[in-house]
Amino acid sequence: MTNGIGTTSAAAGTLLASNALVKVPELMTAYFAFQPDVECKAQRVSFGTSGHRGSSLEQSFNEWHVLAICQAICHYRAKQAWSGPLFLGADTHALSSAAFASAMEVMAANGVDVMVSPKHEPTPTPAVSLAILTFNQGRNHGLADGIVITSSHNPPDSGGIKYNPPHGGAANCEVTTWIQDHANELMLRALQGVKRVSYRTALNAATTHAYNYLEKYVRALPQVIDLKLISEAGVQLAIDPLGGAGVHYWSRIADEFELDLSVLNTELDPTFRFVLADWDGAIRMDPSSSFVMQNLFSKKDQYDILGACDTDHDRHGVVTPLGGLIPSNHFLLVAINYLFQHRPAWKPTLGIGKTMVTSQSIDRLAAHVNRPIFETPAGFKWFAEGLQKSSLGFCGEESAGATFLRKDGGVWTSDKDGLIPILLAAEIKAKTGDDPAHIYQFLCTSLGTSFYQREEMPASVAQKTKLKEITPQSVAVSDLAGEKIIEIATRAKGNGQCLGGVKVSTKNAWFAIRPSGTEALVKIYAESFIGEQHLQTVLAEAKIMLNDAVSAK
Repeated sequence: MTNGIGTTSAAAGTLLASNALVKVPELMTAYFAFQPDVECKAQRVSFGTSGHRGSSLEQSFNEWHVLAICQAICHYRAKQAWSGPLFLGADTHALSSAAFASAMEVMAANGVDVMVSPKHEPTPTPAVSLAILTFNQGRNHGLADGIVITSSHNPPDSGGIKYNPPHGGAANCEVTTWIQDHANELMLRALQGVKRVSYRTALNAATTHAYNYLEKYVRALPQVIDLKLISEAGVQLAIDPLGGAGVHYWSRIADEFELDLSVLNTELDPTFRFVLADWDGAIRMDPSSSFVMQNLFSKKDQYDILGACDTDHDRHGVVTPLGGLIPSNHFLLVAINYLFQHRPAWKPTLGIGKTMVTSQSIDRLAAHVNRPIFETPAGFKWFAEGLQKSSLGFCGEESAGATFLRKDGGVWTSDKDGLIPILLAAEIKAKTGDDPAHIYQFLCTSLGTSFYQREEMPASVAQKTKLKEITPQSVAVSDLAGEKIIEIATRAKGNGQCLGGVKVSTKNAWFAIRPSGTEALVKIYAESFIGEQHLQTVLAEAKIMLNDAVSAK
């Protein structure tokens, strides 16, 4: 069996042996002991689609990186005169606890008021976004921003940090480039200019404040999901937090709203030994992976809705008795269809946000319900402004990230929220009595059946750079899988931003190729509304074009 890069590992879908797990002591030692070589591009600060990520073992996520990034953020927020508190959250990766301490040391030294969870418990990305937006509501000055220390679903040896300005979502390229460049300058100067106090001093600083993210988030949930309906309908839910930052949120949600919700695993372990290996034998806390989600799939007939989230709980996976693990594109379509019918307070002008590599079924549905599409490059950061201003009702991406407005049409979060799509699946079940997978099948009768596939291939920095430099004129083809090419795009239709790759479209199919912003990979996406064989032809021709592009001199 193949999955883009090569043969699927024999370990895929199994628990790894102890000797194959990340060595946490080595990882933590490397974080503090190793210093990056700033002359080496792979060891510099580099913000991808959502923050800077790396591993201390590869000297791409070490103490120096976090200290420099946090000092750069302090300079940036001072430059913008954002004097409100900074909401700080962290996921459950091993390196996140070390990076949290580093961030606290810098923020306290710079006199920044920092809001942290009681006992410094893990905090999901959506809880941080909600906190920023709640604080800033009605304010024109003294604005708050935030930092989330997370490497998302990436393996246990990885670390990451992202910055959310006052709009509550991930920062755009202009902001991250400024922070990235400033941080690298600080590292070139051996951190001269970085202010820092001891961690103990930071914890006891007058500028460090406890903020109950969990309670604030849970108590606001009825404003976005009809939890009373779910409770009264007796929908049976099961959740696997995959050892992520929302592990304590689910039981609190169940208790607060009297839901029939079972949390299948409450274990926290930085090795993530309880997570099944992904296709290549590596542990990834990816709720959209059929290998990772096999435990939930095996229980699909015991519950109405099963769900899982990644490590910072900004991605979702939904499993149902009929559909098993519902592909992300399919569930996004079902969610959009439901929300725009069952949110009467939403304005008729609200649009739908999607990334360039998300299924075109959504475009077809948007045309059917007369809603505008806002298509962007990969990265949820492009939706933050539209969500904050409540001009986009729903935003989603094929990698299982989504959020949507409150029932009254106000902003909920402007970053991804992995919890509410799962709860929405339960609301859909409660309201319609139907399995979301069956609703998807029904939608296909009018919109057409989508055949979609994403593949990944290893790529060097040089190869990724060549892909970013592709122009429409450099794609020397006029047909794709027997159909005339109608568009070759290197910029997004919605905001005109560079795709970082290329998208080639015909009447009934398309493919897109782009380098990963966080890993040494190239991603190939393809979709056909003709059939599976046609899809494979599209993919084969896309790979030929990819080979030509990276081989060009």
